[in-house]
Amino acid sequence: MRARAWLRQAGFTYLTVMFVIAILLGGLAIVGETWETSARREKEAELLFIGNQYRRAIGLYYTSTPGVVKRYPRTLEDLIKDPRQPNTQRHIRKLFPDPLTGKEWMVIKGADGGVQGVYSPSEQAPLKIAGFRVRDASLEGAQKYSDWKFIHTPPAAPAAAKPAAKPGADPAANPAAPAPAPQPAAPGAMGFGTIMNR
Repeated sequence: MRARAWLRQAGFTYLTVMFVIAILLGGLAIVGETWETSARREKEAELLFIGNQYRRAIGLYYTSTPGVVKRYPRTLEDLIKDPRQPNTQRHIRKLFPDPLTGKEWMVIKGADGGVQGVYSPSEQAPLKIAGFRVRDASLEGAQKYSDWKFIHTPPAAPAAAKPAAKPGADPAANPAAPAPAPQPAAPGAMGFGTIMNR
């Protein structure tokens, strides 16, 4: 009898311990998942920050190109030491690795063959899909981090002024041209005003 009661009590204690362990494991899983999500959000924010630092540095390199024809850097290394300048000129403090993969950023080539932008090689789906700043509006709805492209877009060239109309040209063809001055009536011609004055 005592042995049976002891076994019953031991079984109850065992079930209680298993139940407590299950609750603890469930809690740890939730904490682990929350921690992983929080860590990914931090890396995502870092990716946005560094990507925009590269975009800004590429823009600085582009606009500081001497002469009329602007050029993009040949490599990302040109951003930390501009080879066109006699003194060391840095457009970015250092080359940062991709915070998601720890690898180098992938580059986007411009029309001149230089580096116009960068993006992460990560194929992971982003947590953030909306609510971006205006400068990052193109990232909305991206399916993976590699779709987050940080590209420098040069400002649009000002529109050229329209050429002035040639003398004797048809004013209807050039609406900006002033209307011709009225010509005096030929001698002997009777206009409506002449008749009224008689």
